[in-house]
Amino acid sequence: MAKPPLDGIRVIEFAGIGPGPFAGMMLADHGAEVIRIDRASPGGRSLAIDAKDPLLRSRKSIALDLKNPRAIAAVRRIVASADAIIEGFRPGVMERLGLGPDVLLADNPRLVYGRMTGWGQTGPMAHEPGHDINYIALSGVLHALGRAGEKPTPPINLAGDFGGGSMFLAFGMLAALLHAARTGEGQVVDAAMTEGSSVLMSMMWGFRAMGRWSDERGTNLLDTAAHFYDTYETRDGKFVSLGAIEPQFFAEFRRVAGLDDAKWDRQMDPRGWAALKDDLTALFLTKTRDEWVEAFHGYDICFAPVLGFDEAAAHPHNVAREAFVTAAGVRQPAPAPRYSASSTVAPRMADHRDDAGTLRDLGFDPDEIAALRF
Repeated sequence: MAKPPLDGIRVIEFAGIGPGPFAGMMLADHGAEVIRIDRASPGGRSLAIDAKDPLLRSRKSIALDLKNPRAIAAVRRIVASADAIIEGFRPGVMERLGLGPDVLLADNPRLVYGRMTGWGQTGPMAHEPGHDINYIALSGVLHALGRAGEKPTPPINLAGDFGGGSMFLAFGMLAALLHAARTGEGQVVDAAMTEGSSVLMSMMWGFRAMGRWSDERGTNLLDTAAHFYDTYETRDGKFVSLGAIEPQFFAEFRRVAGLDDAKWDRQMDPRGWAALKDDLTALFLTKTRDEWVEAFHGYDICFAPVLGFDEAAAHPHNVAREAFVTAAGVRQPAPAPRYSASSTVAPRMADHRDDAGTLRDLGFDPDEIAALRF
């Protein structure tokens, strides 16, 4: 296959946690040369790399003490040769380091300066601390997640950090890189998890405008109110998922499950959902999860077992698609999406750091490297 689609793109990533590294992983997976600048203590002693963290895969890295003026000068020199940077500090930190957009874009006018924060670079909360749960609370997302009559349930940190943060940062940076390639003009990408997570809710905002979505969680078509769109426990204490929304899929589900009573005809009447869900709860408890998988195999129902980590990696469909890979003994999701003509990058774990070697590849001579005290 051809080279990865981002081959030839150089990205400098300032080490952080969560959404910044995930965006760096995405770009590296698709061929960008991502060089991570890790924190170092005075004197240049490198901090440890977690060799089991997939978010750090397929990178080069350098440890620099960003309180050292020589290190700041080295960063500016490195960034001058780059197409983009990723930073996830609170607003103002990069400016105080002497590495703000005004400085780095003056050095490199084509630079795409990717900034990942929770609240954004501006606004009354811009400098406040926070985490995923806080960002999706403010965006309105968290309020919608959970069952009727229960408190909101955060979806781990998927909606803020990764869905509303990393993916929007990566998308924005790629859009800005296309702009820079056409015009020679770099720019800042201000990716805020509050705004990204709210964009993920666009369909629900549309449903609400049409009068088809209630602000009361757990009472709507897709938020566990409907009997035909929920998870159910099985006889062995495991779970299955049912998503038979369309009439033809629900009809097939009824046929295979033997649900002949006329009460099942009123699929879309919310007034009957609770009672029908009670019936399905009892029904699914009559078989084990795998017995239900066998019963519904080959039918157009929109049904799947709820799998754990190891089960997902071993499922025949995921195995056939090579959806999970093992690198340096660490099982992890494979790069996605796939391309018809281009390859992605086989994950390489961050099992060591070669500060001097990376700087040498970037054009630093031995005396310059020694001055940074590696």
